[in-house]
Amino acid sequence: MPGEENHNIEYKQKWNDDCLKAISAMANAKGGRLFVGLDDQGHPVELKNTKKLLEDIPNTIKNRLNILSIVKLDKKAGQKIICITILPSSIPVSFNGKYYIRSGSTVQKLQGKELADFLLSKSGIPWDNFVEKHSTFKELEESTIDEFKRFATDRIPGIINETNYSMLLDKLNLQKNKQLKRAAVLLFGSDPQRYYSHAVVKVGKFLTDTDIQTTDIVKGNLFQQVENTLEILRAKYLQSPISFEGIHRRDILEYPYEALREAVINALIHRDYHGFSQIQIRVYPDRMIMMNEGGLPPEITVEDLKRNHLSKPRNKLLADVFYFAGFIEAWGRGTLKIVEKCRDQGLPEPEFHNDHGVMSVIFYKDKWNEETLKRLGLNDRQIKAVYYIKEHGKITNSDYQKINNVSERTALRDLDDLIRKEIVLKKGQKKGTHYNLA
Repeated sequence: MPGEENHNIEYKQKWNDDCLKAISAMANAKGGRLFVGLDDQGHPVELKNTKKLLEDIPNTIKNRLNILSIVKLDKKAGQKIICITILPSSIPVSFNGKYYIRSGSTVQKLQGKELADFLLSKSGIPWDNFVEKHSTFKELEESTIDEFKRFATDRIPGIINETNYSMLLDKLNLQKNKQLKRAAVLLFGSDPQRYYSHAVVKVGKFLTDTDIQTTDIVKGNLFQQVENTLEILRAKYLQSPISFEGIHRRDILEYPYEALREAVINALIHRDYHGFSQIQIRVYPDRMIMMNEGGLPPEITVEDLKRNHLSKPRNKLLADVFYFAGFIEAWGRGTLKIVEKCRDQGLPEPEFHNDHGVMSVIFYKDKWNEETLKRLGLNDRQIKAVYYIKEHGKITNSDYQKINNVSERTALRDLDDLIRKEIVLKKGQKKGTHYNLA
């Protein structure tokens, strides 16, 4: 017998139209069971005319909702009850012209964007696969198509010789009956925002959640958005701390460029373009948050993103074209690459969040960045030593003397100061003594 009411169990004391509403909601979700003859706490109540109900209920469900159900007689505490088993429906099920869905133990009416999203999901056709009726070939950016051809040479041999753009789009499944699909407009359009004004990337520099210093909005097609978003981040929003390999100076972006590129591409491919929000990148002093509307598919959890998992793109045509261009792999490794590149640069692992239909990745800045180290009063020698440890994993007194051209005594004094400030830890003994970051 059932326990408490939940997302797939409902109790009704008697058979009425509320039962049909609940059944339609279950069919629109993951199915479930409706028990007639139980109160809200699951206690049996007297149910009359059970024999007639067993005959009438299946027909009523079929006639009113156009779905099949399994209806049988059951008992609880000696009282007769009716159990109705509802299977999930592959098509939308309406009740009196309205659509409902099961959420927890409640029945919710779908309307507005939620209804549109629901009907679209039940259609089985992704948003990017629909034709954009008013768009024309004249609106395509030929330079972007030519650039794509160069990128895709390895995965589509001979594509570089394709001069007929219409045939190229046919091969990529980006048009139907010579009409451009939405994916074609987003990928290769000269002005996709004419049709999808929200299809932009918004970048902002935040001191706090309410104190915004500067904002940029990146427009254009998706290939342009990848390139321009990364360039704006590199040139305007992120620092490139100095490190050294021997006597050679290196400028390394404070967040790994490849991880940022992967995150931007993921957001563009997996975002819900049916919604009206923009991709947002919020750059704070100690972290960066990248978020897009469009949660994870039910088969994938946030925990899965840090281990091998299936690739389930929301917009398959967009994903296919980015794959052909060599921008992504078809193995669901994008998030693994983001984590890996952050680790390689000595940064904390990024966090992934899937909240209320919004997917976010949070990058955390190296806590021992140049700005912080100077604020703590470190001299140039000590800062160089910290970056040396980041590069090599540890430093010895001899290493410190060599990279800074100082005496053993000065090196020891500087290193002891780093220990007092809890920036490094001393490991080993005598000749094996070395220092790691705290």
